Amino acid sequence: MLSVSRLTRRFVVAEGSVTALRGLSFEVQRGEFFVLVGASGSGKTTLLRCVAGLEVPDAGDVRLDGTVVSSDHPPTWVPPQRRRLGMVFQSYAVWPHLTVYENVALPLREGVQRIDRSEVDRRVRQVLDLVELGALADRSATLLSGGQQQRVALARAIAVNSRMVLMDEPLSNLDARLREDVRGRIRDLARQLGSTVVYVTHDQVEAMAIADRIALLRGGELLQAGTPVDVYRRPATPEVADFFGQVNWLDGTVVGFGSIETEVGAVRASAPVSVGERVRLGIRPESLVPAASDGIEMRVISSTFLGDQVLAKLAAGPRVLAARGRTLPTVAGEVVSVAIDPDEIMVFPAVSAERTNVSTVREAVATLA
Repeated sequence: MLSVSRLTRRFVVAEGSVTALRGLSFEVQRGEFFVLVGASGSGKTTLLRCVAGLEVPDAGDVRLDGTVVSSDHPPTWVPPQRRRLGMVFQSYAVWPHLTVYENVALPLREGVQRIDRSEVDRRVRQVLDLVELGALADRSATLLSGGQQQRVALARAIAVNSRMVLMDEPLSNLDARLREDVRGRIRDLARQLGSTVVYVTHDQVEAMAIADRIALLRGGELLQAGTPVDVYRRPATPEVADFFGQVNWLDGTVVGFGSIETEVGAVRASAPVSVGERVRLGIRPESLVPAASDGIEMRVISSTFLGDQVLAKLAAGPRVLAARGRTLPTVAGEVVSVAIDPDEIMVFPAVSAERTNVSTVREAVATLA
């Protein structure tokens, strides 16, 4: 459906030039809900605008349904209005002087397609019913809530019979509860219509909740693309692991088949390692599970009871690790035996002494807290 190859985009600024995209390559399959995620400045929006035709790449190819719409070799450029892509912006972009119905109908009447008026009415009412705004068709856009305005923008993008819908942080202006509701509606609607969606967000929880596949960007580069389970449980790098949730990091040395000696004791990992190898282990808080015996003895430093789970800080020797689960003890000072599933331990090459890992700083702050 969408193929991006070697995509590069540079911007000239007062200090020189900034490379926003660095030779990005990936593919999105038909009907897939593909989420681009990353911190501010990672290149997500620039990438989306290059796909939409709102930015002109400096190099690389963009193909839609096998047709080249942007390329530097040979030079090819298809304007945005001919790409048949729907786009939902962060700012909603609804026309305040028009009704809900008119906001959706205007691109059909005045845009490139200019379909028959009878077809306009049928299509507008169909998509408004899909986003559950049919009863508000005659209401002024200025009288809608933020979530309703975002659904108008979504309906407009769908109404033009777009082969793909691009969404640029469409929920960032909504409060937390409404954001969760609207993202569920968007995901359900995409499945119902079989739509291909490329969705930009900086929120990793939102990305994991709605994506078929996630692509993590950093500094204009693609760190990893995969299913939510892949990027969470099998991250390609420590940076990917850190982005998608809290991690306890331990340095260790392989002393036997799957056995690694760390500062909290010996642990076993399923990942292939060699005796004598220096490694860095990543352990999610939920992977620390109370065990009847044969675990690592840890002391409860503090805990927070949240009803459905307990958040705890557990000390093993000089180290303090974060733990999360339903059966963790809640009494400070209590000693608990903790087991770690070897399949849930992430193993990476050891970090050199010259490099500073963001997680190391986080661990130091957590220890002092």
